[in-house]
Amino acid sequence: MGEKILIAGNDAIAEAGIRAGCRSYFGYPITPQNELLEYMSAHMPKAGGAFVQAESEIGAIYMCYGASAAGGRTMTSSSSPGISLKLEGISYLAGCDLPCVIVNVARGGPGLGNIAPAQGDYFQATKGGGHGDYRMVVLAPATIPEATELTMLAFDLADKYWTPVLVLVDGVLGQMMEPVEFCEPVDPTTLPLKPWALTGAQGRPRNIVTSFFLDPHELSEINLKRQDRYRRIEAQEVRYEEFETGDATIVIAAYGTVARIAKTTVKLARNEGIKLGLLRPITLWPFPYAPFRALSNRVKTILTVEMSAGQMVEDVRLAVAERAETPFYGELGGIVPTPRGILREVRKYVSYDAENGQSF
Repeated sequence: MGEKILIAGNDAIAEAGIRAGCRSYFGYPITPQNELLEYMSAHMPKAGGAFVQAESEIGAIYMCYGASAAGGRTMTSSSSPGISLKLEGISYLAGCDLPCVIVNVARGGPGLGNIAPAQGDYFQATKGGGHGDYRMVVLAPATIPEATELTMLAFDLADKYWTPVLVLVDGVLGQMMEPVEFCEPVDPTTLPLKPWALTGAQGRPRNIVTSFFLDPHELSEINLKRQDRYRRIEAQEVRYEEFETGDATIVIAAYGTVARIAKTTVKLARNEGIKLGLLRPITLWPFPYAPFRALSNRVKTILTVEMSAGQMVEDVRLAVAERAETPFYGELGGIVPTPRGILREVRKYVSYDAENGQSF
């Protein structure tokens, strides 16, 4: 660890990727993630790695496929429409059990939308997006320091579980600046071995990296093994944060940028005597169902707040299963909710005990 430096989110994520041992980056320009690509173009060669601006997002993801198949730590990034173009390749990565880190600096949609921050890519990220039965680990940082930590973690999880891992941020986190104290670069000699990699068959049987299996029974067996691996991820890799939930009667569910805004709402609400808390998923998949389920047994309302028409709220409602109210508040089109705007929504679900002078 060294001294803190003031750095933009896109640059910080790129630097974290290099420090995690990424030595091949493939991307294509799209706002608001262009700075990440630019940073890689300047710094990846200095680290002894390869930077390629591909001819398209589709080209970039398949370059990741090749680099990963050769055993390297590889990374790509884009923004919402670009991730849509990468989805077929992401499915191929998952179908071949290839690790890869993908960064989505999300923007408003659908379609071309705009370049403002949004959270309308939750379904795309957590429900597959591409074709077939596969999952991606999805990490959702709320600050730039956390984004650097989770980016480095993403490479470890990708290697550990042989899977693509998505780091989901938005234009706010990509463009804003915060002080960051980076971790020391990883020692390449400590990285896990990849016995399946296409590094030449000298002294061992040849490896074949493919997702093509004509025999339904063979493909079924491979998929069942992969589902077992996903169950291990669900059991071991759930991450979340609880803030002021100990005595809360109302809890906000939010992730990423909205969660950091909601922390201010919690403080404002408590100044008014409202017992408000926050439960923030850090892994969007695997989703922290158990913590939400536990909270729903003792709070009356869990208000989901998103920069979308309502996507994560579906997972919240699955976890709560009608044990508590699960209202939703969303902003669309790249509008970022404010702390007081969220507080106005919270007040709709506050009851007041006139006799004791308490909100609950």
